[in-house]
Amino acid sequence: MIRSIILGVVGGLGLFLFGMALMSDGLKKVAGRKLKIVLETMTKNTYIGFAVGALVTAFIQSSSATTVIVIGLVNAGLLTLQQSIGVIIGSNVGTTATAWLVSIAGFGGISVELYALPAVGLGFLLQISGRSRSMKSVGTILLGFGLLFLGIEYMKEAFGPLEKSPKVQEIFIAYGGNPFFAVLAGLGLTMLIQSSSASIAIVQLLAMGGAFGTNWQAALDMSIPFVLGAHIGTTITAQLAALQANRTAKRAAWAHTMFNVLGGAMVFPFVLLGWYGALVDFLIPWPLSAKSIAGCIAVAHTMTSVIYSVIFLPLATVLEKAVLRIVSVRPSETGAQAVVLERHLLHTPAIALEQARREIVHMARIAGSAITDAVAGLLGDDKKKLESAQVAEAFTDTLQYEITSYLTDLSRKELSEEVASGLPVLLHTVNDLERIGDHAENVVEIAIRKIEQKIVFTDSALAEMSQLRGEVEIMFDRVIEALQNDDAQAARSALPNEHNLNRMQIEFRRSHVQRMQEGLCTAESGLVFIDLVDNVEKVGDHLTNIAQAVIGGLQWDGIELKSSLPK
Repeated sequence: MIRSIILGVVGGLGLFLFGMALMSDGLKKVAGRKLKIVLETMTKNTYIGFAVGALVTAFIQSSSATTVIVIGLVNAGLLTLQQSIGVIIGSNVGTTATAWLVSIAGFGGISVELYALPAVGLGFLLQISGRSRSMKSVGTILLGFGLLFLGIEYMKEAFGPLEKSPKVQEIFIAYGGNPFFAVLAGLGLTMLIQSSSASIAIVQLLAMGGAFGTNWQAALDMSIPFVLGAHIGTTITAQLAALQANRTAKRAAWAHTMFNVLGGAMVFPFVLLGWYGALVDFLIPWPLSAKSIAGCIAVAHTMTSVIYSVIFLPLATVLEKAVLRIVSVRPSETGAQAVVLERHLLHTPAIALEQARREIVHMARIAGSAITDAVAGLLGDDKKKLESAQVAEAFTDTLQYEITSYLTDLSRKELSEEVASGLPVLLHTVNDLERIGDHAENVVEIAIRKIEQKIVFTDSALAEMSQLRGEVEIMFDRVIEALQNDDAQAARSALPNEHNLNRMQIEFRRSHVQRMQEGLCTAESGLVFIDLVDNVEKVGDHLTNIAQAVIGGLQWDGIELKSSLPK
């Protein structure tokens, strides 16, 4: 049995994480601005987000499922941390619906896992046969959703024997008399079977069967600590979902954990004193009996969730700050959001265009840090630098979308000839910066290949790489200065750097071939070196486009642009 449990958990966890990654990636591709606006509208107010979380969880009967979906949305950039907290708090109240079904009908509700296999089938079909990119992305979401919950199902099945095991029942009965052990038992079982609803249902069924004795008030008092432990144990699912997610999604998972852990810590003293059980007894309109004990536990479960919500909903911003201390904000993260794109300024196009230009300067700095960190990470086999480059590249994608959307909205206004002729230039500049981010990502992939294959460069190759890096950094500084100050002279000073990069590409290719012929380096190191040189040279091409745009006064006429298409 132990081997079956281990194999089931390992396989289920793999499916869970893979499904989470697929669903998050699909959401990012298909969502677009409309879905983001809908989600922002629904969750802008913490209390409305709370209602959304409660209703969704009551419908799918799994707070874990709701939290995982929320983390997926946060990871895809469709929800902020602050917006997610209200939904997560609401999910704790919504999940109590299952306990009420157990108490009323004697069985759990329809589980979302039942739809896992059809979702996998339909998602795969859409992914391979979808005619449009958005349809394929929808298929990716469905496939990820199905695999995710199929993974949960496998983990539940792996621990299935524990639910009916006499030893598990003995543990519940033995620990029930000690509130501390009862909390730990509820926490442990919920972590194992990945469902607070299932573990609370077990407690309800055990209580109905007389496992805690026939003194029903004592049985209720013994059941409540298990409920507190189940609330804490259910947070493991969110933590698992956040393993491969970004740092904001990890913060959402920690918000879920802190909410339940701190709530349990606040309530537990009253449980020890017996006041909590007395309050539940006071709220129950029916007499305690074997038939009603399940309903009493459902009342305790609901009351616990409601009390947590009453405490933490007004403190959502405090909870957010606490989470930010646990998963701190890195300096590289602060550049993610557009900070000057004010929508109300669209009614004054000239000012709006200037705001967009300032944000493009902001984007240029991030793109510059992406390529310099990527090259530095490759030179020093520095994984932290490579991670920083990937974060910066993701920010350039976000800023490209935000700035392009802003300029598109601006194009629909009545524009002067000067503003109208400046719009396409800025759009091309944004695309050039995004392509620089893509080349930074290419360099990161090259660096990872170099690290994994343990490729070593000669001193002369490292010197050439350093020279290449220094040249592109100088060019970036000059182009950013030109953009920031609308300085044509600074832009002209960047053009010789692009000429130098072209020359270096030719010279360094030849020198590396010479080193290979002399047996000083391997073919693998040669490929990595040449890929790096080519990507940095292409960055120079895109920077030249931006410099030419500044020289042309950021006007469309008379600007000679190199290709901004992928090379």
